[in-house]
Amino acid sequence: MLTVIGEGLVDVVQRSSGIEAHVGGSPLNVAVGLARLGHPVQFVGRYGRDAYGESVAAHLRASSVMLPQAPDGLPTSVATALVDDDGAATYTFDLAWELPGLVERLPFMLQGTTLLHTGSIATMLAPGAAEVLAAVEHAHPASTISFDPNCRPSIIADANYARRQAEKFVTLADIVKASDEDLAWLYPGVDPLESARRWLKLGGAEGPAVVVVTRGAAGPWGITAAGEAEFAAPRVEVADTVGAGDSFMAALLSGVVDRGLAGAQNRADLRALPAEGLTALLAHASRAAAVTVSRAGANPPTRAELNHIEAAAEEAEVPTT
Repeated sequence: MLTVIGEGLVDVVQRSSGIEAHVGGSPLNVAVGLARLGHPVQFVGRYGRDAYGESVAAHLRASSVMLPQAPDGLPTSVATALVDDDGAATYTFDLAWELPGLVERLPFMLQGTTLLHTGSIATMLAPGAAEVLAAVEHAHPASTISFDPNCRPSIIADANYARRQAEKFVTLADIVKASDEDLAWLYPGVDPLESARRWLKLGGAEGPAVVVVTRGAAGPWGITAAGEAEFAAPRVEVADTVGAGDSFMAALLSGVVDRGLAGAQNRADLRALPAEGLTALLAHASRAAAVTVSRAGANPPTRAELNHIEAAAEEAEVPTT
């Protein structure tokens, strides 16, 4: 069982062509992406007892994501995404983030979880951020932990606070993914790749095994104890970038699970991942993200779609005689 903890919300997407509403939220998108890639996954997050909340629940169930949390009495959170003519999105938010009673339910809720993912607003915004950190601490002895800060300066404007929060989760994580923009905001004036190298050392021998930096069209870069790797971003016509990083994260984690590296008992093997293995993970994740940017909204690929794309890529790489 895979578990994702974080915010679910409705993205109201404004383009020059009109306005659309899609269910979103970075952790929720990762949960859907994992489920579409064939993994049993539960999403732990809040949503309201309203029409938007019903949309959130229906969207998760449509992708076979389990939803152990009942709706609460607060309004469902909303993110407004303004998409420019190049497909890039900027966000504003109206949200509430709290998970009352979560800590008491953790022993039951996380039973059997081999990988727990969290990130974004859920790890930064009080009061829920403290409950998410408690969940990660509870899961750490048995589960692989993954983290994506996915910084939102319009919500958490204090970069010093955000940096302290991010480092708490990085120290506990086995797999970390951040964008170059995240790292530039958290550590101004420092090369994002150098910041990632520093993150790999946080927590010492108990810190991250893999740190990945996404760089938009430049493609992802990553580091493990064995070395560094990168992968050229696939060429694709961009519809918009909504959810691209989340699809990347889901496929990255899916690749780790597929290789039998999930679960705390496999930490040593994950830490020993060679550079060529990291390159393969970056390629897998990049192709998933390319599917998402090629169509509107946070719409990650299914395993069948991704398998088809990877088979075509492998065939293209085979030299002809």
